[in-house]
Amino acid sequence: MAKNYAFIGLFGSGKTEVAINWALKLKEENEKVAIIDGDIISPYFRTRDIAEVLEKAGLVTVYPKGALRNADLPIITGAAIGYLLNPEFKAVVDVGGEENGVVVLGYLKPYLGDAEISMVVNIARPFSSTVDGIITAYEQLRRIARVKVDYLINNANLSYETTPDIIRKGEEILSKVSEIIEVPVKWTVVPDFIKEDDFKYPVFRIHRFMKMEMI
Repeated sequence: MAKNYAFIGLFGSGKTEVAINWALKLKEENEKVAIIDGDIISPYFRTRDIAEVLEKAGLVTVYPKGALRNADLPIITGAAIGYLLNPEFKAVVDVGGEENGVVVLGYLKPYLGDAEISMVVNIARPFSSTVDGIITAYEQLRRIARVKVDYLINNANLSYETTPDIIRKGEEILSKVSEIIEVPVKWTVVPDFIKEDDFKYPVFRIHRFMKMEMI
């Protein structure tokens, strides 16, 4: 198991939800887990928006504090680097979407160490609904972040209107992407209100912390 984890993806991919749920999963087996809000782009939903909830669950939340908490500024605190380097901590980085957001990962690259990088894909969002669109996004994000993407994650969803058929459609499309770019699919994300688990890839169940999928 890696020490650090980073999740990237286009706007609307749901990477923040995945990052939060993975950090909570890690906390079940690790005493010290930090979740780093590296989203300098999205004003809609960021890890810091539910920081108090995550702290009650035992996570260390890392984001600009005080007056800078709600600022839409390219700020990455020095504490983020500290937790990435601290051998006692597992660290999860939620990276901002689109090209301008993913530059954060390039900045943090020297400190990532033993890290696993995953690209979260939601085929129900613009620009990631087709094989070609996903591959284009993958190449752009990987080039800008200057990191190797280890896994793809199928997060096909329409928020609370998600159905098993939508999830399976995501698996179908992402399977083709995986074959072309030779990056394996790690999980199929399934929200906790869907009880089915008969999917192609290993199921990662999540609880949604937001009402609308705008991340």
